Amino acid sequence: MAATALVYHPDYLHHETGSHPENKKRLEAIMGLLAERGYLERLQVVSPQPATVEQVCLVHRKDYVERMAAFARRGGGMWDMDTVVGPASYEVALLAAGGAITAVDLVLEDRCRVAWALVRPPGHHAEPGQAMGFCLFNNIAVAASHARQIWGLERILIVDWDVHHGNGTQAAFWNDPAVLYCSFHQMPLFPGTGRIEESGGSGAMGYTINVPLPPGTGDAGYVYAVEKVLLPMAEKFKPQLVLVSAGQDGHFADPLASQRLTTAGYRLLAAAVGRIAAAWSRGRVVLALEGGYNLRTMPYAVAGIIAELAGIDDPDLADPEPPPGDNLSPAVRAQVDRAWEHHRQFWE
Repeated sequence: MAATALVYHPDYLHHETGSHPENKKRLEAIMGLLAERGYLERLQVVSPQPATVEQVCLVHRKDYVERMAAFARRGGGMWDMDTVVGPASYEVALLAAGGAITAVDLVLEDRCRVAWALVRPPGHHAEPGQAMGFCLFNNIAVAASHARQIWGLERILIVDWDVHHGNGTQAAFWNDPAVLYCSFHQMPLFPGTGRIEESGGSGAMGYTINVPLPPGTGDAGYVYAVEKVLLPMAEKFKPQLVLVSAGQDGHFADPLASQRLTTAGYRLLAAAVGRIAAAWSRGRVVLALEGGYNLRTMPYAVAGIIAELAGIDDPDLADPEPPPGDNLSPAVRAQVDRAWEHHRQFWE
């Protein structure tokens, strides 16, 4: 078996959103680049089964799931000002959650070391009772809940490097000390949550770690944040499984945000996650696709992450556009240090 699996299904293209930024061309572009560069031949490509309603309801309220199903059956439309639902979107959203579940099962069954669920619609904004931010069901949260219920895991780390804060994932595990949620996101930006002071509910204070970063943060800033906050917290938590909400919309060419990450920067983030997994979870990492909306550049960031975690030698892989200059600014350093000082109090 290949050490790395790619969980994918062509039905993910049937979530029709028209000219919306989150559209099927995202997956077509990623799969096209992976095929062009020979990655698909080196990965274990796995077709998932849809999640059941019971599995989705590990995170979401049943009445919300039923409302989403009925809305899609009526032909769908705009659920809110950002979120499109098509006639097939409910079934595709079940398949997306099922893709994340399949990825968890693959690594916990030791069928691979790393599994990337290349799914859509994305998930980390979906709250227990509400779709929002392009997201219908919270794929990564459903996968984490599945790992707890079926596999009995007691310590799961979710790293969210999507440029937007994962308000839905935070809400799902706000009072759950079995899940350590760590988000690096641009602020100010949609959805407006994810302040440093948001640290978890009374039953899990300190198990939500938010590191909001100012616009313009580049590779050096993200690496500083990961090394200053994530690595020491992971060492204290000792996760049995590492999950990643892998949004590549922090890339410098992305149209929906203002960060300055490069493909090389995403490789560095992946390497840090790999070090955590190697130390505490037998190398087991599951990633689920979230954002990333530049069809030309985003697939390179995805390929870079896969190359890093799968050990694929691709020395010519680089951004198709010239990257910006990079340095660790005093503002980023000060913000990360402030986040560290706040969150460390719960762990010392």
